[in-house]
Amino acid sequence: MTALPLGLMIPFGISITAGAYALSLVARKRYPSPLTTPVLFSTIIVITVLLMTGLSFQDYAPAKRVMTFLLGPATVALALPLYKNRQIFFRNLFPAVFGLLAGSLGTMLTAGLVARAFAFAPELGSSISIKSATVPIAVEIAKVIHGDPALTAIFVVVTGMIGAAFGPWLMDHLRITHPLSRGLALGTISHGQGTAQAATESEFTGAIAGVAMGLGAICTSLAAPYLVPFIV
Repeated sequence: MTALPLGLMIPFGISITAGAYALSLVARKRYPSPLTTPVLFSTIIVITVLLMTGLSFQDYAPAKRVMTFLLGPATVALALPLYKNRQIFFRNLFPAVFGLLAGSLGTMLTAGLVARAFAFAPELGSSISIKSATVPIAVEIAKVIHGDPALTAIFVVVTGMIGAAFGPWLMDHLRITHPLSRGLALGTISHGQGTAQAATESEFTGAIAGVAMGLGAICTSLAAPYLVPFIV
């Protein structure tokens, strides 16, 4: 299939994405599984359609830009349920802050030490250690800690997909049910994709995940230049 004109590619790309998401919701309802999590399942559908139609990512990019433009307002909108539930948040402020720090620093240490144990090259170890920060921030951190921005972006996206797919399943089995705890875990470890998954559970869970994503990225950006060189 030849590339469509820009005026047609944008609605075509948006339709593919919206249709994939709608189909993933149906699949999730009928076959509950980490593999049918909308973030993971819809991504697989979109990639499959692009491959079958012969369209490249560059062809799909204009539609992606339109959709990602809406991420800003959607993220800001998460402040409303957080404000409505602010009393719950402030009652759990210290455990939340401790959990955020433990999650942000713990994932960095674990990834870095695993990379070191397997004798990964320093550039690869640095790139994988910051996998739980959101892509724009992780890419900039990678430049500071001598990682590879392209590899970092791949690790971040894969981490987000795995966390969004298997994080809720794991917490269910561990009987972690409190919305604050679930949102904190998904936002800290799986950034934007985890936040999207958290928002499907409840408004408050999504709001907490959004806050955790932002604060976790700040924590990572402050700690990584000093911590990563010692562990990779």
